[in-house]
Amino acid sequence: MFYLSKIFWLLAQPLSLAFLLTAAGLLTALAGARRLGLLFSCLSALVLFLTLYTTAGALLLQALEARVPKPSTDPTSIACMIVLGGAIENDVVASRGGVELNAAADRYTEALRLALSHPQAKILVSGGDGSISGRFPGEAGLAEQFFAALGVPPQRLIKDNTSRNTWENMLNTKALLAANGLTDCLLITSGFHMPRALALFQKAGIAVVPYPVDFRSRGNERLGFDFTQPSLNAQNTATAVREWLGLLGYYLAGRIDWPF
Repeated sequence: MFYLSKIFWLLAQPLSLAFLLTAAGLLTALAGARRLGLLFSCLSALVLFLTLYTTAGALLLQALEARVPKPSTDPTSIACMIVLGGAIENDVVASRGGVELNAAADRYTEALRLALSHPQAKILVSGGDGSISGRFPGEAGLAEQFFAALGVPPQRLIKDNTSRNTWENMLNTKALLAANGLTDCLLITSGFHMPRALALFQKAGIAVVPYPVDFRSRGNERLGFDFTQPSLNAQNTATAVREWLGLLGYYLAGRIDWPF
């Protein structure tokens, strides 16, 4: 299932879909079906336009982020935190060393801030190598370097270095929480990812307190044109489409109760 989902996303992400539609249009036109080729080409142009030059991606992200609002204040007491991986560039670290954070860095920086103000809290980092090749270092091991370099002793960390996706995050975390006698932890992940993660944990009977971070939308997005930042629009659209497809896929697989 893990490899099938990776291959599916490789083909289904917006820019790949636009390329496949363009290729289909060219091939069908060369085969003599010019009207069908024109239809494929028009669909490709539509996908590209929506992806690059509209706020559709930000609007889709906003719909996810609005489900679990950002806390207005910090918790007064924290026994443990669950930090879902996805914030370290494993492939870059594999060749350059160190710890390189990506756009989801808030997952670690917010966890660090809370860890420093609640020195008794345990930190469970759940994240391995989510690539198809499986040849990069696990993220939880790299996270230990990040926290230790900034003053959090390694004995406060509990590491799941093998999970490759959100489903495995939940399974491995459930076992580690039971083994360490931990309950009612903060669940820290990106705002757009929180609905799927929280639904998984709740269905598995794991009591957590959601603490979404890494918000990508402004909160007042409206559908419209945006010709100023096509690369960011493409990134937002890809992130949003992937998460919505993930919700739908997990629902169809019976892993969550309701995607919407």
